[in-house]
Amino acid sequence: MAALLPVFSVIAPGAWTVGALAVTAAVLLSGLAVRVLRLNALVATVVELGVGVILLTAIFGRSTALLGVIPGPATFASVPSLFAAASEEIRLGVAPVVPAAGLAFVLVAAVAGLAVVLDHVVLTARMPLLAGVGLVAVSLIPTIAIPAAVDVPAVLLLAAAVLFLLRMDVRSRTRAGTSGRRVTARARGASATAIGIAAVAVIVTVAAVPLLPQPALRFASGTGTGAGTTINPNLELGNDLRQPREVDVLTVTTTAATAPYLRAVTLSRFDGAVWEPDSGDAVAVPADGPVFDPVPVDGDIALADATTTVTVGDLDSPWLPVPYPASTVSGLEGEWLGIPENRTIVSRSGSSRDQEYAAQAIVPRPTLEQIRTRPVGGDELGGAVRDLPADMPAIIGDTARSVTAGAQSPYDALVALQSWFRSSQFRYSLEAPVEAGFDGAGLDAVAQFLQERTGYCVHYASAFAVMARTLDMPARIVVGYLPGTRSGSIEQGNTEFVVTSSQLHAWPEVYFRGIGWVPFEPTNSLGVPTNFVSGTTGGGSDPADTPDQQDAAAPEATRTTAPQLDDPGDAGTVTAGQDGTATMSPVTVLLWAVVVLALGAAVLPSAVRAGQRRSRMRRARAGDATAGWGELRASAVDLGIPSPDVESPRAFAARLIEEHGADDTDVDLLRDAVERAVYAEETTDPAAGPAFADAVARVRARLRARATPARRVAAAVLPRSLTMRSVSTPVATPEPVG
Repeated sequence: MAALLPVFSVIAPGAWTVGALAVTAAVLLSGLAVRVLRLNALVATVVELGVGVILLTAIFGRSTALLGVIPGPATFASVPSLFAAASEEIRLGVAPVVPAAGLAFVLVAAVAGLAVVLDHVVLTARMPLLAGVGLVAVSLIPTIAIPAAVDVPAVLLLAAAVLFLLRMDVRSRTRAGTSGRRVTARARGASATAIGIAAVAVIVTVAAVPLLPQPALRFASGTGTGAGTTINPNLELGNDLRQPREVDVLTVTTTAATAPYLRAVTLSRFDGAVWEPDSGDAVAVPADGPVFDPVPVDGDIALADATTTVTVGDLDSPWLPVPYPASTVSGLEGEWLGIPENRTIVSRSGSSRDQEYAAQAIVPRPTLEQIRTRPVGGDELGGAVRDLPADMPAIIGDTARSVTAGAQSPYDALVALQSWFRSSQFRYSLEAPVEAGFDGAGLDAVAQFLQERTGYCVHYASAFAVMARTLDMPARIVVGYLPGTRSGSIEQGNTEFVVTSSQLHAWPEVYFRGIGWVPFEPTNSLGVPTNFVSGTTGGGSDPADTPDQQDAAAPEATRTTAPQLDDPGDAGTVTAGQDGTATMSPVTVLLWAVVVLALGAAVLPSAVRAGQRRSRMRRARAGDATAGWGELRASAVDLGIPSPDVESPRAFAARLIEEHGADDTDVDLLRDAVERAVYAEETTDPAAGPAFADAVARVRARLRARATPARRVAAAVLPRSLTMRSVSTPVATPEPVG
C-alpha cells in the first residue's frame, strides 16, 4: 500500500486496485502457510509465485486456461499482446490513465510480483532494509513522472512501512548473541532508534524539502538554444513568482479579425485547494484531417471560419497552444494526441519547441440577444465543472450574489462580475499576494483576494470561476497565452503577432447551451473584456472563442510588472509558469532530488554513528561497562581493526595492546569491567563510570592517531561499525586457562 498510493497520481484507481490487493493478500497468505508448516524458506517463494500465476490466469486468461485457472500454451502466448496493449494505453493515455485489460494485467502482476520479492527479501534473505529501498524506489517513479506537492498521507504511510522494516532489521541484529532481559532492553533501544530516524525523515520530507534553495534562472539565448520556457498548469504558484527576462515564445498570424487567445490546458476539477488539469480519452492527431468535430451550436448562431498559423520558438511544453475551438491542426512533427473533452492537444514524449502548424477553427459568433437568451450548462457536461467544496467562505457566495443582483440573464451576471473585477476597486500585482500571504488559487486565497482586491491572473480567474459556480454556472479555468504584440510585419496578407513569455495567462470560461464554452477576461489591466454586440445594429458581434481583442496586442495592455533578471546567463534551469512566473522543470527537480539524496547518503551514516557514540559514552559515564566496551569495539572497527563476535574480550584487548599500541592500563580497566559485567552480572558501577568513559576516549584517540588519514576519513564518513550485528555485549565464553 505504501508503494501503491503515489501510483494513483498516474493510474486511476479502480477494479485493478481491488484485484491487485486480492492477489497480493492470497500470495502472502500462501507464503505464511508454508512457513507455518516449517517447510524450506525457498518453498514459500515458489508457492507464492505459483499462487500468483494461477490467480492472474483466473482473472485475465480464463478463456484459454485449463479449468479456468491452470495456464496453458495459449495463455502464455496471450501475455505479449497484453503487454503491447498496456504499452499503447500508456502511450496514448493522459494521466491519470483509466486502465483497460492490458494495463490492468501489467499492474496487478507488478504489484503481486513486488509482494513476492519483498516477502523473499524480508523473511527469506533477512534483509528488511533492502526491501525498504525497494519501496522507496517504487514510490518515487510516479512522483518523478508527474511532479506535485508533497502528499503528506502517502509520505507518512511510506515512513511507517520503512520504520517497520528498519525496526525488524535492528531487532534481528540486536538479538544475535543476546538473550533474556538484554534482548528486551536492546529491542526497545532499537525501536527508539528506528522511530527517531523515521521522525527525522518525515520532518525533512514534509517540511525541509520544499524550502530548499531554488536555482537561478536561465533562459534561451538569441540563437535559439538554451532552456526556454514551458507551460505550467499548476495554479498553486506559492513563492515561485520571479518572472524571467522576457523571451519570444511564439509568432502568430491569423485570418481572423483579431488575434486569438491560444489555449493549452483546461482545469475543471477543484477540491477547494487546487485546480487540477483536465484529462480524458485521447485520439491521435492525424497528419491531414480534423482532430475534433466542430462545436455543436444552434442553427441560428452565425459561424466564422478562421485559420491561425503558429510558429513556436523557445516554448518547450507537452501542451500545444491552439485557438478555440480548433478542429483541424496540421503540420505537426511527432506524435500528438487530442482530447475531445476539452479540445486540447498534448504529447507524451514530444515538445512544442520549433513546431510550426496551422489550426483551423469554426468560431460561433452569437449576437448579444442570442447569448442573453441561452441558459448555462448542458447535459453533455460532467459534474466537475459545477462542484464546490461544502466549507465555502461566506464572502465568496455573498459577493457573487451582491455583484450580480440586478442581472436579467446568466450572461448579464457574468458581464457584471467581469466589469466589477476590472473596475478601479481592483489592482493588478504580482507581488502583493506574496506579501499578504494569500498567493494561490484555493478558497482561502480567493476569499482574501476579494478582501485585498489585488493580485494577478490566477487570482482573478479562480475567483471568477468559483463565484460563477456559486451562481450554479458551469465554469473552468484555461491556461494559455494572450494574443501577443503586433510586430508590424505582414505574412501572406495577415498581420504577425509576437507572443512573449510574460504573456502566459489564465482566464475563466463558462458553458452556454447551444454556443459552447465562452471565455471571459476579469484580470484588471490585461486583455479586453468579453462583450457581444446587438444583432439589430448590423454591426455583428465579437467572436466567442476569445474575449474581444481590439487593443489587446498593445504592449501596455499585456506586459506584466514582475521584476526582470539582470543577467540571463546566470545558471540554473527553470521554466515559466502562469504570467511568466518561474517554476523548476522536472529535470531540475530530479537533479535537486539526486543532490539531496547524495548529501543524505553522505551525512546520515556519520550522524547515526555520532548519535550512537554519544549514547554509549553517556551510559559508560553512568557506570555501564558494556556500553563503554561497545564503543571501544565500534571505534576499532571504524578504523579497520576487526572485532569478530566470537572473540572474547581478553583476546581482543590483547590485540589492541600488542598490535595497535593501545595503552594497557586503559584497556585492562575496560576489559576487567566488562568481564565482571558478563560473568558476575555486575551490570553497572556508577562510581567507576567516569573512569570508564575517560579510558574509552583515550584508547580511541590513541587508535586514531596511529591510523592513516584515509582510515580516519573513512571512519568518519562510512563507519563500518553500523553493520556489526553485536557491539556492546561480548560473547560469554571463558578464556582457556593454562
